[in-house]
Amino acid sequence: MRGFVRNRVVRRVASTVGTLFGVAVLVFVMLRAIPGDQITAGLGTEAAGLTPAQLQALERYYGLDQPLVTQFFTWLGNLFTGNLGYSARNQQSVLELTLHSLPVTVELAVLSIVLALLIGVPLGTLAASRAGSPRDAAGQIVSLAGLSIPSFLLATTLLSVLSASFGFNPNGRAFATPAEDPLLNLQQMILPALVLGFGIAAPILRTTRAAVLEVRSEDFVRTARAKGVPERRLQVRHVLGNALVPIVTMTGLQFGYLLGGAVVVEQIFSVPGIGRQVLLGIQQKEYAVVQSTVLVIALAFVLVNLLTDALYRIVDPRVRAS
Repeated sequence: MRGFVRNRVVRRVASTVGTLFGVAVLVFVMLRAIPGDQITAGLGTEAAGLTPAQLQALERYYGLDQPLVTQFFTWLGNLFTGNLGYSARNQQSVLELTLHSLPVTVELAVLSIVLALLIGVPLGTLAASRAGSPRDAAGQIVSLAGLSIPSFLLATTLLSVLSASFGFNPNGRAFATPAEDPLLNLQQMILPALVLGFGIAAPILRTTRAAVLEVRSEDFVRTARAKGVPERRLQVRHVLGNALVPIVTMTGLQFGYLLGGAVVVEQIFSVPGIGRQVLLGIQQKEYAVVQSTVLVIALAFVLVNLLTDALYRIVDPRVRAS
């Protein structure tokens, strides 16, 4: 038993290291494939007026005069010492930027997931309780709307209507952390969380509906109903309780997606999250910022998947037994 657990841990660690290394190589190559570099992005048209000596000095300062392989392994080696790089635009280390932006994105992701579960799970359960009924059709319409409406369109529409008609635009003020001003922070987070949560609610709703329909056809559900178990208790404890594994899987995947996929919404609502940090880094061609931040996002995604696997043992006794 111990050998099995040890081998499983080794495989997990090896898989995680391989995934992160693959992400590091992919991001490094893709950034270098984009025309321009940090010098041209920072100086703009003035870069054309640089003398060869000035250009060479700047390339040496940013490390661009080194071969690509040397640049990659120099950056990778610095990561093991906790040096994620330096942002010339912000005059801060990437580690400091990430420590400020990652909690913002995690907070946004948690709020979005909570809203998505509050929308998707009840509607999915109601839709599955009477398949083919108007209730089911209404749930399918909500799901289709969540999958079809782009987040940037919903975000800009919501922000424009609320600010123009009701004067509600808390995101126009300087961002406040929960420690600084909890009420303002909630106001600034609720709109982007609602936009992201509505989009995530769609796959959760569809997953819940499919899982509940599958469980409802099982023999133990028919037996419980024949024994006179109240319908509400049957739906919540027996049906929904046994349908949690695919719902947990979908929720974990969506949470991992939110850690790096909220770039557009963070930009529209001026939320200083990690996605916006990557976007600004790409615009300024700050290689260290983008490479290190994307690697942090990939690591967070892997950790979320590990947490999802651990939740299986809580929600499904069969997993614990195996």
